[in-house]
Amino acid sequence: MGEQPIFSTRAHVFQIDPNTKKNWVPSSKHAVTVSYFYDSTRNVYRIISLDGSKAIINSTITPNMTFTKTSQKFGQWADSRANTVYGLGFSSEHHLTKFAEKFQEFKEAARLAKEKSQEKMELTSTPSQESAGGDLQSPLTPESINGTDDERTHEVTQNSEPRAEPTQNALPFSHSSAISKHWEAELATLKGNNAKLTAALLESTANVKQWKQQLAAYQEEAERLHKRVTELECVSSQANAVHTHKAELNQTIQELEETLKKKEEEIEKLKQEIDNARELQEQRDSLTQKLQEVEIRNKDLEGQLSDLEQRLEKSQNEQEAFRNNLKTLLEILDGKIFELTELRDNLAKLLECS
Repeated sequence: MGEQPIFSTRAHVFQIDPNTKKNWVPSSKHAVTVSYFYDSTRNVYRIISLDGSKAIINSTITPNMTFTKTSQKFGQWADSRANTVYGLGFSSEHHLTKFAEKFQEFKEAARLAKEKSQEKMELTSTPSQESAGGDLQSPLTPESINGTDDERTHEVTQNSEPRAEPTQNALPFSHSSAISKHWEAELATLKGNNAKLTAALLESTANVKQWKQQLAAYQEEAERLHKRVTELECVSSQANAVHTHKAELNQTIQELEETLKKKEEEIEKLKQEIDNARELQEQRDSLTQKLQEVEIRNKDLEGQLSDLEQRLEKSQNEQEAFRNNLKTLLEILDGKIFELTELRDNLAKLLECS
C-alpha cells in the first residue's frame, strides 16, 4: 500500500446526527486509535479510525476544511464528501492541541500539493486542447479529482461513498496479512529450534542410557571390590597389603561416587532440557493454531472484499443505466418543448389573422 501512518492518538469518536444535525451520536463504545495517513501515490492526507474491522472515520483532508475546538477536550470538523461532521473527545487538552496542530499542518501540505498539481496541469496542457474549448471535455483538475469545488460536491459525495467501502475494508485485510507473515516467520524459527532440540534430545537420551549402563557397571564393580576387601581382610598373612589395597579401593569408590553424582546432575539438566523442548512444542502448536485462525480470517476478508467489489460494479451499472434513461427523457422533453413552441407560434399567427 502507498499509505503510511504518520501520526496516531486515541480518542472517543462521534458523528453528527443526520436527522437533527444537532446531537452527537457515538461511533465507538470506547476510545479508539485515530491516525493520520499519507498516500504518496495520490499525494493526499487522510484521517482513518478503525473499531475492530469497521472503519468509523475515513476522511480526506482538503484545503477548505477547518478543525474547530469546541471545548478543552473536544474538537470537530466537517467533511463535505462524507456529508457528515466528525467529533473527537480526547483524554486531555494536550492531546487535542497536538491533533489540531497536525490537522493544520497536513491541511497546509494538502493546499501546497493542490497548487503544485495545478501548476503541472497548466504546464502540460497544449494549444490544441485550449482551442478545442467547448467541443472537448476539459482535463481533470485537482478540484474535480478531490471534489473540493462547491458545484461538484453533490456528485462527488454520490461517487465517493461506494468507492470508500473497499478501501475501508482493505485496511484490516492488509493488517491481517502483515500479522500472518509475522507468525509464519516465528513458526519457521520455532521449527528450526525444535529440530535442533529434538536432535539434542535424542543424543541426550542415548547418553542417558549409556550412563545408566556405566552406573550399573560401576555398582557391580563396587560390590565386587567390597567382596574383595572382605576376602583380603580374612587373610591375616596379607593384612598390610589388604589395608593398602582397601585404601585404594575406598579412593576408587569415592571417585566412582563423585562420577555418579556428576552423571545424576547431567541427567537432571537433560530432564530440564526435555521440559523446555516440550514447552517449545506447545508454543509451536499454539502459533500454528493462531496462524490457521489468521488464514481463516483472511479468507473471510477476501470474501467480503469480493462481495463489495460485486456490489460496487452493480451500483456503477445501475448509475450508467439511470444516466442513459435520463438522456432519453431529456431528448423526449426537448422534442415536446419544440412541438409546444411551434404550437404557440401557430396560435399566435391565428390570433393575428383573426
